[in-house]
Amino acid sequence: MISILTQERLLGAALGSMLTGVVVLEQRKRIYKSISENQSRFSPQSQTIEHIPKQKSGIEFAHLWNKAVDQALGPVIKSLGSRGW
Repeated sequence: MISILTQERLLGAALGSMLTGVVVLEQRKRIYKSISENQSRFSPQSQTIEHIPKQKSGIEFAHLWNKAVDQALGPVIKSLGSRGW
């Protein structure tokens, strides 16, 4: 039989995973929205400006993605670190 403590840990892990998934999905929505807003600022009429946003948006996306992951998982990592895991 699975002990009560093990069940609580499994439930906590499952709920934590679900919460993290929701947070990550919300952060991704915000990232995609901000990228589309930034891309709409540039005029597609000029070819020189057209190439810069594509390169820049990839770098911005990577930066925003890393920031979102840090925000989502930072508290979890700090919590686990404080417990000695």
